[in-house]
Amino acid sequence: MNLQDKIVLITGASRGIGAEMARRFAAEGSFVVVNYLKNQALAESVVSEIESLGGQAAAIQADVTNRNQVNEMMEQMIDSLGAIDVVVNNALSHYTFNPKTRKTAWEIDWEDYNQQWTGSVQGAFNICKAAMPHMKNQMSGRIINMVSNLIDFPIVPYHDYTTAKMALLGFTRNLAQELGTFGINVNAVSPGLTYPTDSSQETKEEVRDAIIQLTPLRRLARPEDIAGSVLFLASDLSSFITGQCLNVDGGLVMK
Repeated sequence: MNLQDKIVLITGASRGIGAEMARRFAAEGSFVVVNYLKNQALAESVVSEIESLGGQAAAIQADVTNRNQVNEMMEQMIDSLGAIDVVVNNALSHYTFNPKTRKTAWEIDWEDYNQQWTGSVQGAFNICKAAMPHMKNQMSGRIINMVSNLIDFPIVPYHDYTTAKMALLGFTRNLAQELGTFGINVNAVSPGLTYPTDSSQETKEEVRDAIIQLTPLRRLARPEDIAGSVLFLASDLSSFITGQCLNVDGGLVMK
């Protein structure tokens, strides 16, 4: 995949899909920055696991919704590593995928939307804003934003989460249009329900089974499925792909 010696920043990488991405990038020879918000011990355990297998990684704390913290993280990376080749915007505000506890359209408040907007869109904006000058100077870079197949198939109407992810896709495509001239590819990965992760732990078995029955490949996504797709979009194999949204859900969404 030609990811050897690439400098990769993954936000929200201390657990779940983010941690799996970190392990996979490191296995391909990349230096991985494991960004985390609160759980330093968990982030350090991901770094330790990577290093025990001969990889290179470092954990850096930053709240992606705080522009000053993001800028400090980026400066630290550039000062110590000299470049930023790949950004994966994976961090999000806390969310639980439980149909029985979600808010309906008539119960939800704008504050709920705003929380998801801040985590998904503002967080990605801050990271991209900090990374773009360096990628432009390099005339190369990959930005990958994590969205959701719920934007195309809201099998459960998680109003705030899904709306924020759709906005993130719009952000992705606008960046792709403007940054292509600088050799920067910008794409999105749209996972289906991914199990097991912290967010999906409360998704009831009957809901998981219903999704499986609707899915042509007859299973749920796994963290390694999502990580593989992100690596593809970060690699030279996807050098002529930008502004796209890759559904990774076993065929539940076909476009």
